[in-house]
Amino acid sequence: MFFIAAIGAVGGAIGVVAARNPFYSVLALIAHLFSLAVLFLLLTSAFVAAAQVVVYAGAVMVLYVFVVAYVGEGGESAWEPIPGQRFLAPLLGIALFVELSVAVLSSALKALGTHGPDVPAGFGDPAAIGTLLLEKFLLPFEATSLLLLIAAVGAIVLANKQKSKEDDAPGVPAQRNLVQGGGAGLPSPGTPAKQPGEGSPVAPPPTQEARA
Repeated sequence: MFFIAAIGAVGGAIGVVAARNPFYSVLALIAHLFSLAVLFLLLTSAFVAAAQVVVYAGAVMVLYVFVVAYVGEGGESAWEPIPGQRFLAPLLGIALFVELSVAVLSSALKALGTHGPDVPAGFGDPAAIGTLLLEKFLLPFEATSLLLLIAAVGAIVLANKQKSKEDDAPGVPAQRNLVQGGGAGLPSPGTPAKQPGEGSPVAPPPTQEARA
């Protein structure tokens, strides 16, 4: 079960970055998260496994699907390429692979023939996790929450700046005023279109009484 879940997690992660269609990337990420939930179950952490499925594979992935459906496949990427990323990305990937290989071959495979670690009663339940988050790891937990809050506020500020730049673009205010002003200068829907070569209608000459 461990190797099946591990292959599913690695395959899902590769599918996220390899798929050209963003919808398929989301599906691969869901498969990856389910595989991680199985790995958490093997570590006797049922609460984290349930949160992995309910929160990430459920709520967060629904949000991703809505974003993909809203943007569409033809939407341009909002991320600018990092200078030198095509050269650095393979090097970082190889370094991470070597590090994981050393960790697996040096320690993890030795535990295959054993019964595993002795897990105390209550390990991985909500009470134990709450105790760890609010006592032992309180500072990292609060720092992470502040980081997420800053990221959310920063995203809103950047989106407003981008919107203001688009509003200040040349020609946008004029078009908006034209629409809001009822289309001044445009023919009304009931007015027949002028034929090529026709000018504006000529008014009849004023009569003698009008001149007086």
